Amino acid sequence: MQTPTETSADGPRIGHLQGAARAVVLPVFKVFWRIEVTGRENLPATGPAILCPNHTSVLDSFMLPATLPRRITFVGKAEYLDDWKTRYLFPGLGMIPIDRTGGDAAERALSTAARLLDAGQFFGIYPEGTRSRDGVLHKGHTGPARLALRTGAPIIPVGLRGMRDIQPPDARFPKPFRRAEVHFGRPIDPTPYLDRADDRTVLRQIIDQVMYEIRALSGQDYVHEYATKPTTPAHERVPTIDVDLPERRSSTEVLRAPALV
Repeated sequence: MQTPTETSADGPRIGHLQGAARAVVLPVFKVFWRIEVTGRENLPATGPAILCPNHTSVLDSFMLPATLPRRITFVGKAEYLDDWKTRYLFPGLGMIPIDRTGGDAAERALSTAARLLDAGQFFGIYPEGTRSRDGVLHKGHTGPARLALRTGAPIIPVGLRGMRDIQPPDARFPKPFRRAEVHFGRPIDPTPYLDRADDRTVLRQIIDQVMYEIRALSGQDYVHEYATKPTTPAHERVPTIDVDLPERRSSTEVLRAPALV
């Protein structure tokens, strides 16, 4: 049976462009921005890991893969593929599309992520569930913790700094000659809690630890409330892989903006 990274049902192989894109994009990024990367020794050379970065800019989804030594896959909204500009680009860069219009989208996303991790790959998920419009770090959803307990994969907190200065939420284009930082934290091992995978207290404890580490790495202020509230614009919401949340419909407005790559 093929894993999600081998083929897409109606398009190219998932992630097959990421290696080439990394070879091209990172040198270009280094021309435009001063990039500092720390903590690469915390990334496993082989085997699965769940990478949990903060999320303040659309640039995050390009900067993180560009600075990794291995391929990473994210879950994204299927609506992103409604546009011809992104139908092949986004899957090729590592996005697994999830149709949120029917059934349990969170469980489908969780199952997809579990298959990737069982195959020994990196999986990326924003624990806040959406971009932070106010720039502070918000309360994390328990999806990454649930995924770690389901697969045994470690969680690696990631702190991204400077992304919001380079491309604020409403900016159409990034600003050159700014500083960007990517900090990989020490892995959080879920092994001691594997026999308590259904304990909501344990899930909350793990994800709160993840958010504490992200705060230290990113330097952000923290507020203990979700960023994904009903007032969040629909086009900013992404799958959270958190079965505690009701399904929310999204739009394709983001596709009207010029593509970064």
